[in-house]
Amino acid sequence: MTDLKSTIRSIPDYPKPGVVFRDITTLLGDARAFRRTVDELVQPWPGSKIDKIAGVEARGFILGGAVAHQLSAGFVPIRKKGKLPHETVRVAYSLEYGIDEMEMHRDAITPGDRVILVDDLIATGGTAAGAVQLLRNLGADVVAAVFVIDLPDLGGAERLRGMDVTVRTLMAFEGH
Repeated sequence: MTDLKSTIRSIPDYPKPGVVFRDITTLLGDARAFRRTVDELVQPWPGSKIDKIAGVEARGFILGGAVAHQLSAGFVPIRKKGKLPHETVRVAYSLEYGIDEMEMHRDAITPGDRVILVDDLIATGGTAAGAVQLLRNLGADVVAAVFVIDLPDLGGAERLRGMDVTVRTLMAFEGH
């Protein structure tokens, strides 16, 4: 069986000196690793009533679409401001180097929908916390947030747990 962590490419000093970028494109290109990743992200929710999977642009779209398929759920894209063509709702969120905004279609969630948030990596948790707030603003019950990679030293998973969100990650890389 493939060790999923070994399929992640680490790129030092990207996007700035001192940062090690964790690149999942190598995992996605390995058919067995990709399938196993999706299977593990889906656990423990098969048989649960999950209405929607929300994926954060862009790698969350790839993973979230596959998870939605496995759970027979709808998929909701959460995108950067200005990228969606219909009426949207928006939230500002903090990044490591500033503030940004994300949005989703206003009609993507029905109040009470049980939603799982999916993305490739959680670092400081700013993007994920913003996505959770956006989903909750529309009345979603955010069942969990799932990620392939956790950078625990940056505290993002704990930040989400502090928002009363169940967090599931498949691997952790110490440092950042």
